[in-house]
Amino acid sequence: MAAFERILVTGGAGFVGGHLCAALAAAYPQATLSLLLRPGERGGHPAFEATAADLTDEPAIDALIARARPDLVVHLAGQASIGQAPHAAEMTWRANFHGSFALGSAVARNCPTAAFLFASTAAAYGASFRDGVLNEDAPLQPMDVYSRSKVAAESALCDLLAAKARLIVARPVNHSGPGQRNRNFALASFAAQIAAIETGRAEPRLMVGDLSKARDFLDVRDVVDAYMRLIEKARDLPASVSIFNIASGTAHRLEALLERLRGRAKAQFAIEVDPTLLRPASDIASVACDATRLIEATGWRPRHDIDDMLQALLDDARAAQTQAATTTS
Repeated sequence: MAAFERILVTGGAGFVGGHLCAALAAAYPQATLSLLLRPGERGGHPAFEATAADLTDEPAIDALIARARPDLVVHLAGQASIGQAPHAAEMTWRANFHGSFALGSAVARNCPTAAFLFASTAAAYGASFRDGVLNEDAPLQPMDVYSRSKVAAESALCDLLAAKARLIVARPVNHSGPGQRNRNFALASFAAQIAAIETGRAEPRLMVGDLSKARDFLDVRDVVDAYMRLIEKARDLPASVSIFNIASGTAHRLEALLERLRGRAKAQFAIEVDPTLLRPASDIASVACDATRLIEATGWRPRHDIDDMLQALLDDARAAQTQAATTTS
């Protein structure tokens, strides 16, 4: 395991960040752990010292990095929803590109030999998915604001950090599981609606978008395991810039995943299409990635199958309903 003494995480109060910060705290108990939060944001792992700053505020970020001098930076922060990004294009570019540029610039100036893990996205391949399951050599053909901003961030970080740092660009596929409560994501929305229907807090109607699309899904715990394995190998990777898909290689139709959730539901419900949830007709029918490079470099394999992920997601949604009922009673 690479010995890191000062670790900085952005986006650590989010869905993936909560799982990753817990894993980092367990793996590096002697390290100084720092967490960058958005102004007004709450949360984060208790082992991390939190600092609030706008990631696009270059002087503030430079001062933070100069003070913390991390030897490992894990950059998770950004606009995470592909569906919401087109409705907030300026914010998406500021969060995903400008924030990454400011952070990368500060690291290059103050701790240029740090290891830097950037959570990009498999959506970067975009139109290339029409050719089937893709490895890291596939052309990047982003098709939306979200993926274009991530690809631009990848390019900027490569230019800023490749000279001395160890830059790891991770391109995970869709991931879900316990802790994902943002209804802008399809599976989390399905689980939350089912849990609300079960308690009688919602009408027995589940609203959906286009269920015909097929997507490669991983459990968030497997994605975090991949991140941790890449972090452990950071100093041993052969290139100054290393790119890894994090994926199962199998695409699942959303309709089939909803039926699996329906089979676990404790109440009956109808399924209705909400036109506002439909994506453009150009949206790719099937998305899946090849993770052979990651497997060969780290020995990673998914440990949670699709049913494990769905059950954990639904259990968490039910827990959220119970918590809400306790709060309002």
